Amino acid sequence: MLSSHSEPTAGVTQTPHPEHVESRPGIPLRRRTIVLLGIDGAGKTTIGTALVVGVRAAGLRAQLLRNPAGRRWMSRVTARFGTALPPVWANRLESVVRCVNVLLAHARAATFPGTTVMDRHVACQLVLRSVRGLPRGRLLPWLLTRLPRPEAIILIDVPAAVAHARIVARGEDSETLSYLTSARESYLEIATAKGWHVIDGVDTPANVARNAMRAASHNA
Repeated sequence: MLSSHSEPTAGVTQTPHPEHVESRPGIPLRRRTIVLLGIDGAGKTTIGTALVVGVRAAGLRAQLLRNPAGRRWMSRVTARFGTALPPVWANRLESVVRCVNVLLAHARAATFPGTTVMDRHVACQLVLRSVRGLPRGRLLPWLLTRLPRPEAIILIDVPAAVAHARIVARGEDSETLSYLTSARESYLEIATAKGWHVIDGVDTPANVARNAMRAASHNA
């Protein structure tokens, strides 16, 4: 399973699309990877963007890489045609898409002289399997042991009701409250077992991003 180097910090969670931030002359660059996890609606992309902006303010380079599994696209297809893939087949398709995106993201991170913020990771797929009552399988756990270890793994935690309200407000996809509740419980269980940082995602994006950077710096 994906793991980081430190204990949780309390109080303080298709082809990748990088957002690059150039560094100022004379400022040394440090390569590091920060992974953001959390249920849909937790604010991963928003916080990831804010982290990149924060790194830019310090004069360093940063990129934001998204690692989706195509669930939002499949939700739109399901809504349009009124049919959905069986959970087993949906999971297989999502796992392939997720793994390809994560592998491409790590390839980019390996050659990028700065901070890489990853929005989602392979662990997200393990949570989906858990919620769906599917076995973990062999490929995803094996892949997690082979991928480079991030400097920080941060779970952005929000109540399921808050996440659900955000999803409804953005109007791009849909998730049930029961699914979000189960997914949150699974994330928190894994975070406790693996020593991920867990931060409150209900605060303003600026404050959540500051807490995320504080958690990431705790590993430095």
